[in-house]
Amino acid sequence: MDTDIAGAGEQVPAAAPGEVAAPEAAAPEAAPVDPRRQWFVIHTYSGYENKVKTNLEKRVSSMSMEDKIFRVMVPEEEQIELTKEGKRKTVKRKIYPGYVLVELELTDDSWYVVRNTPGVTGFVSSGNRPIPLRPEEVEAILQQMGMAQERPRPRVEVEVGHNIRVRSGAFDGFIGVIDEIDEARGKLRVLISMFGRETPLELEFNQVEKL
Repeated sequence: MDTDIAGAGEQVPAAAPGEVAAPEAAAPEAAPVDPRRQWFVIHTYSGYENKVKTNLEKRVSSMSMEDKIFRVMVPEEEQIELTKEGKRKTVKRKIYPGYVLVELELTDDSWYVVRNTPGVTGFVSSGNRPIPLRPEEVEAILQQMGMAQERPRPRVEVEVGHNIRVRSGAFDGFIGVIDEIDEARGKLRVLISMFGRETPLELEFNQVEKL
């Protein structure tokens, strides 16, 4: 298709997910397995988010675009409400009304399919080009939805009583003894000698090495 992505975007509104969800000091995640797959945010008519999701998924299937457009998501979270009778019920609320997230490889074809889906008013963009969400923004949204995958914790094959060396942080290079291991939190309690007395430290598994 001849549709030109440049010039087709829309200016980023103040409340766009790409700005709201981004923690200023968040550390970036590792690069995705396929860097061509990125999450973008699209505008929709208010109240039509789920309809847009259904429409887009149908277009992806009918136009055989599964290799370019991978997932469509309406960010929602569960909330507890009280009924008139005083009972508690769980309801789903949209985190960003008027927005839908789409994971895709941005090409002229994929842009055309998304942009021309009924109910879509445009991509969230910077200047003239759609801008992808950063990995940490996606992670923050998934956590809010309760969908974030637990990251594997680093492990060190040690036991209580083993000698270790601290290899990062303020006590880098200090020798200590493991006093306690908290598997659930991925933490170690280590005793090091300072000024003639034992001082306890709480360290991550990846902050120590076995001697």
